[in-house]
Amino acid sequence: MNTETYLNHPTFGLLFRVCMVEENQELFTTLYAQRLFFVVTSTPSGFSFEPLGRSDARLMVENRLRHLRRLGQMTEHSKLQGVHKQTFM
Repeated sequence: MNTETYLNHPTFGLLFRVCMVEENQELFTTLYAQRLFFVVTSTPSGFSFEPLGRSDARLMVENRLRHLRRLGQMTEHSKLQGVHKQTFM
């Protein structure tokens, strides 16, 4: 099963989904460079893109990892930990 999600940004092109942050909010990065990050919020009227620095994005992913561990969702935690290593190490 392929769980990769992509979104087309009007200026930066194809974005790759890193993880869910909160309900209706997800963290995306540029597909090839993985240097620009965006918190994408989905609303009934469409999407909003909030640019985010690399260190803030990393902190956001680490917070999500802690949240998943607290909930005991170890499968999702392991997947996100792999994404974290690939993106930020």
